[in-house]
Amino acid sequence: MRQIFFDTETTGLEADKGDRIIEVGCVEMVNRQLTGNNLHLYINPERASHEDALRVHGLTEEFLSDKPKFAEIVDQLLAFLAGAELVIHNAPFDIGFINAELRRLRRGVLTDHVSGVRDTLLMARDLFPGKANSLDALCRRLEVDNTKRVLHGALLDAELLADVYIRLTRGQDALLMDDHGDAGGGDAHASFEAVDLRRFELPVLRADAAEAEAHAKLLVELDKAAGGACKWRTLEPAEPVA
Repeated sequence: MRQIFFDTETTGLEADKGDRIIEVGCVEMVNRQLTGNNLHLYINPERASHEDALRVHGLTEEFLSDKPKFAEIVDQLLAFLAGAELVIHNAPFDIGFINAELRRLRRGVLTDHVSGVRDTLLMARDLFPGKANSLDALCRRLEVDNTKRVLHGALLDAELLADVYIRLTRGQDALLMDDHGDAGGGDAHASFEAVDLRRFELPVLRADAAEAEAHAKLLVELDKAAGGACKWRTLEPAEPVA
């Protein structure tokens, strides 16, 4: 299963009022293994960021002025996301901005290009009702190191989200997982030979006469306790095995 942990930074909070995307971070995971095949893009929004947004991400108008416009990176982005499940924290926000950009270019909507979207904010609210469930709060609760997160950055936040997701879903898709989904903490690139269990002949242990008699007495007692309604008393006894 191919999943992309996805995050954006924007000039403000309102895509429907002209705010634009300025940064995209994508972190790829295949079968709960981080592949290192990530995508990180800065985008010229053709407008300045709001002061509050600038304090969050620190990406100035001057820094972004020579970066490509969204129309110049849309094919690269959609090709990278194609067919994957997106994992996003507070998905409506990021999807709303991407859809606004796609509509300007008449490229449909994001869900036309991906297999689905999973919102980790909704997952966290189910697991930790009534608690703070921001990405920072989840990092603290799940012991994900976010000390490098002085400012918000799309790629860094996507990387943190991948670690948070593994911890949120630990035990659901596999038994023992390390921080990046490796069973048993081994080498992420290790390979294991499949074992054909058909070559093993398992011994069958039959009850002896005393055990069979004790079992029959127990069935009679259970049948009495159930008022004679026990279904197993109506079954034919199994054929003895030589």
